[in-house]
Amino acid sequence: MPFERRTTQPENPFASLAPNQTIALVPEFTFESGHTIRDVPVAYKTWGVLNEDGDNCMMICHPLSRSVDVEDWWMNLMGACTLEGEGKVIDETKFYIVSLNCMGSPYGSASPLTTNPDTGARYGPEFPLSTIRDDCRLHKMVLDKLGVKSVAICIGASMAGMHAFEWTFFSDTQGTSPFVKSIVPISAPAKSSAWSMSWTEAQRQAIFADPKYLDGYYPLTAPPLQGMTAARMTAMLTYRTRDSYERRFGRDIMPPSSSPTATSGQSSIPTIASTASEIHRRNHNEGRRHQNTSAAPPPSSTIGVLTPDGNPKPSSGTTTNNNLNTPANTTSAYQSQVYSAHSYLRYQAAKFNERFDANCYIALSRKMDAHDVSYNRGPYEDVVRSIKQPVLVIEIDSDVLYTSKEIKALSDLLPNGEHFTVKSDEGHDGVLLEYEKINDAIVAFMQRQDHIRELVRREGVAVPEKKTSRGSLFASW
Repeated sequence: MPFERRTTQPENPFASLAPNQTIALVPEFTFESGHTIRDVPVAYKTWGVLNEDGDNCMMICHPLSRSVDVEDWWMNLMGACTLEGEGKVIDETKFYIVSLNCMGSPYGSASPLTTNPDTGARYGPEFPLSTIRDDCRLHKMVLDKLGVKSVAICIGASMAGMHAFEWTFFSDTQGTSPFVKSIVPISAPAKSSAWSMSWTEAQRQAIFADPKYLDGYYPLTAPPLQGMTAARMTAMLTYRTRDSYERRFGRDIMPPSSSPTATSGQSSIPTIASTASEIHRRNHNEGRRHQNTSAAPPPSSTIGVLTPDGNPKPSSGTTTNNNLNTPANTTSAYQSQVYSAHSYLRYQAAKFNERFDANCYIALSRKMDAHDVSYNRGPYEDVVRSIKQPVLVIEIDSDVLYTSKEIKALSDLLPNGEHFTVKSDEGHDGVLLEYEKINDAIVAFMQRQDHIRELVRREGVAVPEKKTSRGSLFASW
């Protein structure tokens, strides 16, 4: 009997950002931790047609900040697959493409944003921590209901590549052969390192430090945006490299704003300051989301200056701004100096805040930290060596989050693994930016797999013509 299905999730404002997805309700699911929840939503999206044998499925897993709308963020990999020469990876005329949203994500599956049927309220911070393995177990239940007997290839980058590795340990319904026949993990480890786990911890601490976080019980109308801003900026630094920032930004300064207030992630404050002290204060706090412009701060001349008895030194009434050489009571134009690198980080954080939830960010980052395919299976190297499926391991040579050394060592353990290096100065973001190299590497890998060649040889089905990328809030990992 199929699961109940829905197309909307009214309690979750972010679910609508993934258009035309379906949300299946799994009656019950028990996490690895032993906690059980009911009426579990799983958002997914499909393209193409499942064949009679149920074996032409291509599974595209999504990264941390993505939804199941593959057309939005990997449109450049969609097109006609070929047996020889150039082609595209994601061919819905030959494959049944499936993307399923993982738990903890704000885009439709069970998460802190969804309703706990036992209380009638959102789970919030009380949503049980889920693992990569939990996701695969839950998604397998949905795939079974969809009629998928086996998956020809599973592709995923970053967190999605972690899911690809975990899928290699699942068997088909009969338990006689692997459920997933081949995988392509891109810039993804088989277990999270102390390095990557430390970055996510720093990001969580930024969110925790926001006074509006309230242990995760914040209203959606007043989320901890300052903490999320800091967390996202930190993450953005791990997605690129020093050289890419230097090449793109250097020490360039943004042109003065033509409007009286700052926008695009900058603090919305007036550009006119009445005193030198106020000018200094605003310069000092430039970039803070919400500066206090209503309360009168103490004169700058008294800050940090004490009398012999330890009391603050009284103000003389006037001060001199040595930098501007103007009296403190002189009205001056306030226009802060903003470097291009600063502006880029603020813009990316502001856009991210429009489409993501803090509790979900925490849940997903903890999921990544817990990732280890060898957990409860045996010694790590032995477990990785037990993966018999063909695996194409793709690394970005400049990736500072999942380093070339780390990915190459993993590749060497795989008995049926291939290794491909994408040369790029863009770091982890090369997963998106170097799409031509990644597409060509995966196409060549698919052309070497007999089971995939057999599927490509078959007559395809007609599908609507794809347009160009729609362009949305999903601009970076």
